[in-house]
Amino acid sequence: MEIKRLFDFPYHQLEQYNLKEALVTKYNGEWKAISTQEYLDQANAVSRGLLKLGVKPNDKVAVISSNNRTEWNVMDIGILQLGAQNVPIYPTISEEEYEYVLNHSESIYCFVSDQEVLDKVMAIKGNVPSLKEVFSFDDIKGCKSWKEVHEADTSSQAEVDKLKAAVKEDDLATLIYTSGTTGKPKGVMLSHKNVVSNAINSATRFPINPGQSIALSFLPVCHIYERMLMYLYQYTGVSIYFAESLETISENLKEVKPQVMTAVPRLLEKVYDKIIAKGADLTGVKKKLFFWAVEVGLQYEPYGQNGWWYEQKLGLARKLIFSKWQEALGGNLKVIASGSAALQPRLARVFNAAGMGVMEGYGLTETSPVISVNDMRNHGFKIGTVGKPIPETEVKIAEDGEILIKGPQVMMGYYKDKEKTDEVLENGYFHTGDIGEIDREGFLKITDRKKEMFKTSGGKYVAPQLIENAMKQSRFIEHIMVIGEGEKMPAAIIQPNFEFIADWAKKKGISVGSTNTEIAENEEVKKRIMEDVDLYNEKFGKWERVKKIELTPDEWSIDAGHLTPTMKLKRRIVKEMYIDKYNKIYERE
Repeated sequence: MEIKRLFDFPYHQLEQYNLKEALVTKYNGEWKAISTQEYLDQANAVSRGLLKLGVKPNDKVAVISSNNRTEWNVMDIGILQLGAQNVPIYPTISEEEYEYVLNHSESIYCFVSDQEVLDKVMAIKGNVPSLKEVFSFDDIKGCKSWKEVHEADTSSQAEVDKLKAAVKEDDLATLIYTSGTTGKPKGVMLSHKNVVSNAINSATRFPINPGQSIALSFLPVCHIYERMLMYLYQYTGVSIYFAESLETISENLKEVKPQVMTAVPRLLEKVYDKIIAKGADLTGVKKKLFFWAVEVGLQYEPYGQNGWWYEQKLGLARKLIFSKWQEALGGNLKVIASGSAALQPRLARVFNAAGMGVMEGYGLTETSPVISVNDMRNHGFKIGTVGKPIPETEVKIAEDGEILIKGPQVMMGYYKDKEKTDEVLENGYFHTGDIGEIDREGFLKITDRKKEMFKTSGGKYVAPQLIENAMKQSRFIEHIMVIGEGEKMPAAIIQPNFEFIADWAKKKGISVGSTNTEIAENEEVKKRIMEDVDLYNEKFGKWERVKKIELTPDEWSIDAGHLTPTMKLKRRIVKEMYIDKYNKIYERE
């Protein structure tokens, strides 16, 4: 069958693979699977139930889930089959943002995962006139269950089929509200064609065995990156297991033993740091062997570019050390698709050396999302790049270095905002706001965010992301924000890695205090972090180097407002939070 609409994917899966385990979620400590047929039966039941509730084509239904789970996908297909739109909302945003998105989208129903999300929705429900009812996936006293929407009577299935047939590929499928680092979230309008084409074209870079693989899903499915991959997995017959939470990933990897998963660089950094910390606790020959293997890994280049002698060493390192890393991640992991932010080249090197193919890609919500991605096959992998553009995608570099995109994945526009749409869509090209270059072999490299670049008072341009990415290699630094717009020099506000520093101080016999505040105020800690900053400064021009630092006692997080749900820095907000430290750096006290 030809796939034109998003709900065609599970029907394609039924025809081609008919999986016994299409979607698998853990309930009360037990993995429970539904087959492809059950998935479709439940989705059709939801469609009939929504029809009974009065949902019509182009109505908006919000879905807010704290974790990825079977119910989300069933709801998604059930909504889309009616020609209605699924409005996924980040669970971690504030009540005020819930209110804004629900009102802006004019959502008429809302499906939530649990008590915490329900409480936030109910707190603002009175301020959302369009919202008729809230349903929950978990059984919660006083809240209607999503099971009530499953209508047993099948008499209205003919009406569902009629509405389904009327949905065209160019119709709006979903509104995804970007977790903007500034201002109100924008509702990105994505059509069925936008996301369908992206899933099918991205599948060409997906080195797994169709119908025989397992994926572990844990990145938020309300983000288009993980959601598009849900459709890609369905298209390629991959069984999808949903991790319980970010905290249980290690345990879930060992239980599920997946061949594929997605990740953001921050997660890979944490995995790497934990592995290195375990290696540091070894002694004698074992410790020497461990760090020898790491050194070999950090020199990795694909396709045997380092020569015969290096390949011999790599083979030995894989056998003695890296095989244990693989076991810790389930033992079967072949590909990790990394996106959302820049990946440090050292992580690409060491994970690929260890036989776990971290493939960095690039995209935005507005491009459904994938623009380019690395692929180990056919010499399609180059460290330090985000790969080559996927099929049907044209990438052009503007005169000022901005990356422009044309292709079937480019959004329809921003919902109810023609002005902002016209700002970014020009002559069929989407202006990404990112700066980049294409090398002679066709690989795309991102150098910075156009909007995040700044000029010092000396008129020199500074690309903060590049500097931050280098500095984050220090095990003493958890988060860092480079500052200096209009100032005489770049500087940085840093959240130390409190856990690592406490351990380091204990081993060194240094007293740094027992609280985060004491650690952040400790001069010896600051001096040690500055040593690493100076080390990484060497890679940059004199005008780009971080000259001063200030440490924060807070742990930067999504909930505290430092980071967006996709772990990007909210630069303006972070600067406001630590304006006293900013002023101290630039001697404005």
